[in-house]
Amino acid sequence: MKIAVYSGSFNPLHIGHLAIMQYLTEEEDYDWVYLIVSPKNPIKESISADSAPERYKAAVEAVIRHPELRVWVDDIELNMPPPQYTIRTLEALQEREPENEFTLVIGADNLCGIRRWREYDRILSEFGVVVYPREGFDLETITQELAEEGEGRYRIRIANAPTVDISSTEIRNGIAEGRDMSEFLM
Repeated sequence: MKIAVYSGSFNPLHIGHLAIMQYLTEEEDYDWVYLIVSPKNPIKESISADSAPERYKAAVEAVIRHPELRVWVDDIELNMPPPQYTIRTLEALQEREPENEFTLVIGADNLCGIRRWREYDRILSEFGVVVYPREGFDLETITQELAEEGEGRYRIRIANAPTVDISSTEIRNGIAEGRDMSEFLM
């Protein structure tokens, strides 16, 4: 099976995440999306790993509210020792399910900073990425630069996915200000 690995803090899951997951299974032909709740991004300091079980539970509940989705909320990173590097997660998934083909799903912002990721060259060459667009990022240039660097080994595909102009940070800030943000939640 073709599995799209969609990893993040998902604090909280919102309609932008939903649109991406729908796109992956309906338009990109992935059999399943594995939603991987990351305890802590090794590159960012913005979230505590202590909130991971709560975010995982919220993700499971959000996916249950959308039974039409072919999404599995996976706790694989919650059971891995820190730091939870993406390459380790992908290797663990491949070891657990050798019959499946895994591709990482990332945003344009992550592709632009992928050289900071541990063993990014292996991620791009062994697993590949599907990149969803985001405002303000020059995907054409970074994709061309990485293609030249990878000498044809890197598998990078830009998704023709819809963009939703909302972020988890905006939702958290709105809630903190007392605004009703429920229309944006998944």
